[in-house]
Amino acid sequence: MALLRGVFIVSAKRTPFGTYGGLLKDHSATDLAEHASRAALTASKVAPELVNSIIMGNVLQTSSDAIYLARHVGLRVGVPVPVPALIVNRLCGSGFQAIVCGAQEICLKESEIVLCGGSENMSQAPYAVRNIRFGTRLGEDIKLEDTLWAGLTDPHVKLPMALTAENLAQKYKISREDCDRYALQSQQRWKAGQDSGHFTAELAPIEVKSKKGKQTMSQDEHPRPQSTLEQMAKLPPVFKKDGTVTAGNASGVCDGAAALVIASEEAVKQHKLTPLARIVAYHACGCDPSIMGIGPVPAIKGALNKAGLTLNDMDLVEVNEAFAPQYLAVEKEMGLDPAKTNLNGGAIALGHPLAASGARITGHLTHELRRHGGKYALGSACIGGGQGIAVIIENTK
Repeated sequence: MALLRGVFIVSAKRTPFGTYGGLLKDHSATDLAEHASRAALTASKVAPELVNSIIMGNVLQTSSDAIYLARHVGLRVGVPVPVPALIVNRLCGSGFQAIVCGAQEICLKESEIVLCGGSENMSQAPYAVRNIRFGTRLGEDIKLEDTLWAGLTDPHVKLPMALTAENLAQKYKISREDCDRYALQSQQRWKAGQDSGHFTAELAPIEVKSKKGKQTMSQDEHPRPQSTLEQMAKLPPVFKKDGTVTAGNASGVCDGAAALVIASEEAVKQHKLTPLARIVAYHACGCDPSIMGIGPVPAIKGALNKAGLTLNDMDLVEVNEAFAPQYLAVEKEMGLDPAKTNLNGGAIALGHPLAASGARITGHLTHELRRHGGKYALGSACIGGGQGIAVIIENTK
């Protein structure tokens, strides 16, 4: 089932991703989204006055202004006051969902040009004290809740996200060694991509404060390409005795934002924009929360079915690396080709600022598809709580 109208990506930019407590810790998710959005508008040659809608993903809402994020981004970058703004939260799929919502608005002729993306500052996640607003008893033992840590556990199935990945490791017979080897590959592929300039087109360097004063951050901070298999093997499993998930083979807790400008075919022609890719199809679906990481499998199948395409038609694939065993389970179940999947590394190396990742993946695939000269690319992510989402794009070059 094709989209009702032609919807095109005309720019895709992102901040470098900062590590937890790193160079971006003092930039709110709103600040990061503003920076990525300015860069996307500039790259697209779309004047802010032409934007009809702003849709931004944000999950944790870690700053006091976070509830206003999408609206403040629009106002800060000069989008006219009457233009509406929306924040979406499909957890780890929020960046993809923002793009999907933008495409839906264009298909319904509610918008012609949409600024969309996702942003997260996980470093700013606050501590909280529950149930004291209306008073406490004498001697009450007040507990501080780490909202970041708490958010990484699904209370419905009483499982941290990492244990859902351990469930997949057990189900698909994935070993700790398999996970460490894959994690090392992610780091090495990121290094090769970085050294070859494969991230240049998408990155929007940002000025940050450091101990040395102001500096320009122009590459991702989280990757550790100097890691060795021996070092990874020494890291203890975090959630399960003799388990597979360690700090070295899980996605990084990070800060960052990504933004895209998408436009209808009519807007592309009217404003003489350069289309980089066409949005072909998308699909979101639910899955068993106790193995939430398998979500990309039904999501990918659904998107391919809607597009009338097969996995063999895809020239590039990127599945968000929440955890190494989670990715490897998806790879095994789908029969993904490692030679065209996550070619420049993924979230194990780059990090996973929750709402930013889907927008980052879509933007990266957009630029890489043009560099490779391929026709189709597919991006997907698992989603805490038991969901998956996938988006297929087509090169217009």
